[in-house]
Amino acid sequence: MSEDTRQRILEAGAELVHRQGFNNTGLKDILRAAGVPKGSFYFYFDSKEAFGIEMVNHFGAMFRGIIDAALNDSSLTPLGQLRKIFDGFAAHFAAHGYTRGCPIGNLAQEMSDLSEPFRVRLVQAMDGMSSSLAAILDRAKAQGEIPADTNTRETAIFLVEAWHGAIIRMKVTKDGEPLKLFSRFIFNNVLK
Repeated sequence: MSEDTRQRILEAGAELVHRQGFNNTGLKDILRAAGVPKGSFYFYFDSKEAFGIEMVNHFGAMFRGIIDAALNDSSLTPLGQLRKIFDGFAAHFAAHGYTRGCPIGNLAQEMSDLSEPFRVRLVQAMDGMSSSLAAILDRAKAQGEIPADTNTRETAIFLVEAWHGAIIRMKVTKDGEPLKLFSRFIFNNVLK
């Protein structure tokens, strides 16, 4: 069995779970989408829960990729990079018809009360998001883009939480207005 097969299972499963939820996605569906035989799943993952926890890592890596792309744009200030991150996510949601939401947020809502190991990994993922944004805010503070007394850790946590709230509303309204409101409010009122 190859690492390529494991990755195919993970990517196919992540796509299905992002679209229809963890509990609504069966192993048979995942294996069919990945094009691998049924016995392959348990060679790579001890259980569906273990697969789900690994999927959180997969989604976290996707998040990291979007952040890294913004951070590698040296033409932008730290706040410009932060805006690029949120604009990139908004474009992703638009491309999917404002239907899927944040995969980490979706899993947090669905699985946090059902599985302690899942909940712990989701906390780590959300803390990782906040830490990444706090590092950008630290640079913005050092460059004078935001006030020197800004608590960047708390601000970053607030940004992640407010963004998830905007995403929930986006899924209900099926349009990008909640994301636009988030950006207007954050960049015109909070981060100035």
